[in-house]
Amino acid sequence: MNNPILSIAFLLQVLRISIPYALPALGGTVSERGGVVNIALEGTLLISAFATVLGTFFTGDPFIGIICGIIGGILTSLLHSLVTVVCKADQIVSGIGINLFAIGITKFCCQLIFNSSSNSSRIIGLEAWKFLPAIPILNNPFIILTVVLLLATNFLLFKTRFGLRLRAVGENPEAADTLGINVERVRNTGVLLSGILTGLGGAWLALDQHSFTDGMSAGRGFIALAAMIIGRWTPTGAVLASIFFGFSESLAIQLQGSFGAVQFFQIFPYLLTMIVLSGFIKRAIPPAADGIPYEKE
Repeated sequence: MNNPILSIAFLLQVLRISIPYALPALGGTVSERGGVVNIALEGTLLISAFATVLGTFFTGDPFIGIICGIIGGILTSLLHSLVTVVCKADQIVSGIGINLFAIGITKFCCQLIFNSSSNSSRIIGLEAWKFLPAIPILNNPFIILTVVLLLATNFLLFKTRFGLRLRAVGENPEAADTLGINVERVRNTGVLLSGILTGLGGAWLALDQHSFTDGMSAGRGFIALAAMIIGRWTPTGAVLASIFFGFSESLAIQLQGSFGAVQFFQIFPYLLTMIVLSGFIKRAIPPAADGIPYEKE
């Protein structure tokens, strides 16, 4: 095809770029369905990306790196859960604090380990896995994994007892509590699941770029939150919105390659985010207890 926007390569680029939006968007959906606002997605992405680089750098195995990325996501979400669910602190303030902490701790550790606060040494990526087929889409396990996790998250939220309880504590924790549901435990679990999904997003980001760079999350966690809102707190809607943002970023890359004006096209995805949010934010209704700490009487 002569038109690069209609090519298979462009489609693969869209899917590749959408992954670090879609996985945190799924994580944010799970967390907020339980009533916990997770602005810390940005910091979780950053910490899990750094943990992935460390694991891969010291072992030479991307699989170990991915495990480390997941652990980084779990530990970060555990901190957010402890502060917001257990200690009942303001969820927005906690998220902002974790995001700032992530910037500082990754820069400090990067300087300590790699003698540079701006970037790490290069690591091997998924090309180390020689068993992957040389077929578009199938040779990127994270694309398949994202589809599987989308189906699994839909099933978890809408077809399981836990999903019903998670949605119940996100809508009316008082009523859920009177029915014997442990609101704190369910919310903690939702936040930890969010950390796992976001940790996978950070792992992909690190392996795709083959290194850690300062601030490499670059607002993806916030765009993932926007995708979740546009998707009306549903897994499918959040992923579709993430693909839309991935398309806009890919289109910006194509346009800046054709027309120049790099600085203008770099702001294109964020400008589009604000435009789309301005049309959706008034009509998107979050879970009734989203962002409200539950104080058991």
